[in-house]
Amino acid sequence: MQRRFQIPVLVAAALILPVVVVEQSTKDETLKAAAQYLNWAIWLVFVAELAAILAVTPNRWRWMRQHPLEPLVVVLSPPLLLPGVQTVRVLRLLRLLAPLMRLAQLATRLTAGQGVKLAGLLAGITAVAGGAAFADVEGHGLTTWDGVWWAAATMTTVGYGDLYPHSNGGRVIGLLVMMVGIGFIAVLTAAIAQRFVAGPLREETEQLERAIHADLEADETELLAELRAIQQRMRALEGSLELLVRRRGFQ
Repeated sequence: MQRRFQIPVLVAAALILPVVVVEQSTKDETLKAAAQYLNWAIWLVFVAELAAILAVTPNRWRWMRQHPLEPLVVVLSPPLLLPGVQTVRVLRLLRLLAPLMRLAQLATRLTAGQGVKLAGLLAGITAVAGGAAFADVEGHGLTTWDGVWWAAATMTTVGYGDLYPHSNGGRVIGLLVMMVGIGFIAVLTAAIAQRFVAGPLREETEQLERAIHADLEADETELLAELRAIQQRMRALEGSLELLVRRRGFQ
């Protein structure tokens, strides 16, 4: 059942970003109203998923203990909450962590170029999502673009210090952003190092392979020559034996 809701839930979790952007960056009442309706629709998707899973799950309490994030998102982030408490809706973004982790695992199995592209995509998503979540949690007049600036500075380990988290929620988001940023820098550094090291190493490997191949060919040629010499000796010995037998027969 949860697999059937996987794509709608991921889309709903990603849509929280434009909702936050519209609420923080526009004064148009029409757009704000649309963002509120979208906020309700996003929350109802999570409610529908949880209700459907609980309806078919034999042991509901056990399932909720094993999957605490799904009920927490529904209980703690309804649009009915006061605006000051709406920051907990960033919990919905946590539903994006599972596919992002799968992307990170896939990046480690790919070649250097493919891994960098995938790691860059993961870093970009983290910068936008983490920045939006940071601005929403911290408040203090911060916009989404302020949050993205903070996330980019944090991920690149620049850390200008103009923005930093004041709340526990902001610190948690900061930890996640830092871990993804350090991982991306590690992948990028490894790819650059491989770029410079792989070329000479490949040439040395090819030279070694050619030398081994030449040695094997020389050994094979020498072995074939020895086999031919042995065959010639065997034929000469067979001829001598036949001649000896004929002489004995005549006697």
